[in-house]
Amino acid sequence: MAETSRTQSRALQNRAEGLFPGGVNSPVRGFRSVGGEPPFVARAEGPYLLDADGNRYIDYFGSWGPMILGHAFPPVVEAIAKAARDSASFGASTKAEGDLAELVMACFPAIERMRFVSSGTEATMSAIRVARAATGRKRIIKFEGCYHGHSDGLLVKAGSGVATLGIPGSAGVPEEIAQLTLALPFNDLEAVKAAFSTHEGEIAAVILEPVVGNAGCIPPAAGYLAGLRTITEEHGALLIVDEVMTGFRLSLGGALELYGLDADLVTLGKIIGGGLPCGAFGGKRKFMELLAPLGPVYQAGTLSGNPLAMAAGLATVGYLREHAASVYPQLEAASKAVAEGVVAEASQAGVALTLNRVGSMWTWFFSGGPISDYTQAATSDTTAFGRFHRAMLDAGVWLPPSQFEAMFLGTAHGPAEIDATIAAARSAFAAVTAVV
Repeated sequence: MAETSRTQSRALQNRAEGLFPGGVNSPVRGFRSVGGEPPFVARAEGPYLLDADGNRYIDYFGSWGPMILGHAFPPVVEAIAKAARDSASFGASTKAEGDLAELVMACFPAIERMRFVSSGTEATMSAIRVARAATGRKRIIKFEGCYHGHSDGLLVKAGSGVATLGIPGSAGVPEEIAQLTLALPFNDLEAVKAAFSTHEGEIAAVILEPVVGNAGCIPPAAGYLAGLRTITEEHGALLIVDEVMTGFRLSLGGALELYGLDADLVTLGKIIGGGLPCGAFGGKRKFMELLAPLGPVYQAGTLSGNPLAMAAGLATVGYLREHAASVYPQLEAASKAVAEGVVAEASQAGVALTLNRVGSMWTWFFSGGPISDYTQAATSDTTAFGRFHRAMLDAGVWLPPSQFEAMFLGTAHGPAEIDATIAAARSAFAAVTAVV
């Protein structure tokens, strides 16, 4: 696929740069870290994105996670259309909110009460507010490279677009707020113990991605999650598990089910809205009932529990629950085949590549060593990744435009897409090594 075939996308990008900062409405959509020009999507179907010029790409970011059943999955489309005929928003309670909540809570026993919001950022921000109210403490612990949305206190050593752009935090965040966040290395229990010792009685909560997805995919070390649960319990702090990315993707019960972990509070997003803006936070009843109108913690949202998002979520989560016995083995097999197949091509080409994968999320790090935290991930050869990304895009495979993002596939990705991806990688590695 020649770059010149993206003339319509180029024109749309030029227009966008006169309308939006950097020409985008979210930094991760920009291609500054990989080079080249981003295609503009016109529509999508199954495992494919189609751009304004009519080019088709195999999609390996799936709207950053939620398209686990593929784009325009017919039951989801039908559910949205049916709900839209009754109006797109009420600002009042609906039966669908309770229906989806019951589905979610059946899959996540740690959630005894929950509340819908419109984004993962709202979910994590609200969960931390509840934790601070429950404990009467101000400080929180997060982990380097973990991204929990763009609220002020969570942009300290965050991953995702912050890592991609090489920004240590964010301008506009007051130092007084940033100082309340302790950013520690992931997979290091001793660092957590030391922080609690130094700040005894001051730490309200530990928040983490149980499998890091926003510094690239980084799994937890053996015993790490259980160790965090023990430490927080010993010190009277809450454990907030951010499953915005992993929830319903790694298993029907997310990472909590996969790793046998309990949590005080859980945040969800992405998949529970079936591709529409939706998030949720929930957890132990005693903490959640601190929320207004029962308690003193205020949190609100006119579009929370939006009927279109509830309909899409019911169709998606309902399908996953009904077909879990086939969906998750299928995702595992497809992810293993494509992720390991590309690594084999890298080995043949003499390209140093480290694969981290948990279920249907993974990262190919352009690095020769193991990756267990953000410091190690940051040593990856981002220039080589950029060349690889451009070559794959030209071959019709669209990867996340950052070395520091996880890749995803869905049930719509089949043998044809896997074989085409591996073949594209074979040619892409030749392009990478040609200029090394």
